[in-house]
Amino acid sequence: MDIFSEKTILTVSRLTALLRGVLEENFEQVWVQGEVSNLSIPGSGHIYFTIKDAGAQLRCVMFKSSVKNLKFRPTDGMALIIRGHISVYDQRGEYQLICEYLEPAGVGALQMAFMQLKEKLAAEGLFAENHKSALPRYPGRIGVITSPTGAAIHDIINVLKRRFAALEVLIYPVRVQGEGAAIEIASAIGDMNRLAEVDVLIVGRGGGSLEDLWPFNEEVVARAVYRSKIPVISAVGHETDWSICDFVADLRAPTPSAAAEMVIASADELRGQVEAFSLRLKLLMKNRLAALDARLCALRGALHDPGKTLGHLAQRVDDLADRLDLALLNSVRGRREAYDRVFSTLLHLSPALRVETLRQQIRLLSTQSEHSLRQALDTFKHHFGDNAARLDVLSPLRTLARGYAIATSGDNGRVVTDAATLASGDDLLVTLYKGKAFCRVETLERAGT
Repeated sequence: MDIFSEKTILTVSRLTALLRGVLEENFEQVWVQGEVSNLSIPGSGHIYFTIKDAGAQLRCVMFKSSVKNLKFRPTDGMALIIRGHISVYDQRGEYQLICEYLEPAGVGALQMAFMQLKEKLAAEGLFAENHKSALPRYPGRIGVITSPTGAAIHDIINVLKRRFAALEVLIYPVRVQGEGAAIEIASAIGDMNRLAEVDVLIVGRGGGSLEDLWPFNEEVVARAVYRSKIPVISAVGHETDWSICDFVADLRAPTPSAAAEMVIASADELRGQVEAFSLRLKLLMKNRLAALDARLCALRGALHDPGKTLGHLAQRVDDLADRLDLALLNSVRGRREAYDRVFSTLLHLSPALRVETLRQQIRLLSTQSEHSLRQALDTFKHHFGDNAARLDVLSPLRTLARGYAIATSGDNGRVVTDAATLASGDDLLVTLYKGKAFCRVETLERAGT
C-alpha cells in the first residue's frame, strides 16, 4: 500500500507507529551529549529527564533494567554522554531517547560515583577522626579479609611470618572484585565482629583498575567498616590507589604488605625495646640503690653511741620512778584526809533526821488539807441549795404548772405575745406543762376589740 497516495487515510496511531519504525530503524544506536534538566525518578525506578544544549532539547527515559547498572545518580545541570536509541512515545506523539548507558561528560561514571559517595559519607561523618580507633599495640590475633588466591594474602602472611612468626592470623576468604563482592566483604566484617576472635582487621586486595577495586568503593562496605568495633586497616591496591574504604577505616595502608608491617612491630624491634627497657630499669635500680646507700651512711653517722644513750635513759627512768612514788604517796595521803573530812560532815548531815521532819510536815499538811476541803464542800452545798430554790421559783415550768402555756409561731419559732401578729390559718406550737400541742388559728380576738 502506498501511504503517500492522496486517497490513503491513516489513523493517528498508524502514522505514529510508522514514524516510530522509521526512527528506530535509522537511529538504532546513537551517542548524545548535553545537559540534564527536569530530572524525575518516580517510585517505578525509571529515570525521566530532558537533555539539552543551546539550540535544542530532547526527552529521555532510562528504564529500571538499565538504571540498576548505574554507578552514579544523574542530577539537574550535570553534563552527560548518553548511548541509546530513538523511539516514539505513542500517547503523546513525541520522539524520545531510550537511554541504555550514561556517563558524566569529562569524567568517568565510576569516578563520578566515587565522588558522589565520598561527599555523601563525609557529610554523614563516616570519615570523622574522632570515630577512628587506635590499633592495639600488641595484638594477639589478626583477621584478614581478602581473596584466598590473590597476591595480597601471600604478601601479608610472608611479612607477618618474617616480622613475628608466633602471631596468629585468621583468614576470612571473600571475592574482591565482580558482582556481589561488596556484599561478601561487608558480611565478612560483620561476622568477624560477631565472632570477636581477633584484635585487628586487615581488609583489602592487591592492585588493579578502578573497576577491579570498585567493591571497596561500595556504600555497603563503607558502612560495615564504620560499624566495626574491631579496628580496621584498609589495604586496597597500590600506594596511589584511594578507595572509600580507606577514608572510613581506622588506618589506611598504601599496600597489603605495608598493612602487615603496620599491624605489629617486628620481633627484633620488640626484643630491642625489651632490652632497652631492661637496661633503663637496671640503671634506675642502680641509681636508686646508690642513693639509698648514701642515705643509710648519713643516718649511721648521725647516730650517737647507743650505750651512752641507754645509760642516760636508764638514769632518767630511775629519777622518774622515784618522783612517781613520792607523788603517789602524797596523793594517797591527801585523798585519805579529804575522805575523813567528808565522812565527818555527812555524819552531821544524816538524811534520816531530815526525812522524819519532812514526814511530820506531810502529816500536818494532809490533816489541814482534809479539813479545808470538807469546809469548802459544805459551803458549796449550801450555796447550791439556795441557788436551786431561787431558780425553781423563777422557772417557767412553775408558771406552766399553774395552767399557763407558751405559744410560738410555727413558721419562725418566735414566742407569740400579741394576737395582732397572727392571721387566720397560722400554725402555732403551744407548750404546756406536760407536752406540746400543734394548733391552727381559726378566729382572732385582738386586744381592744
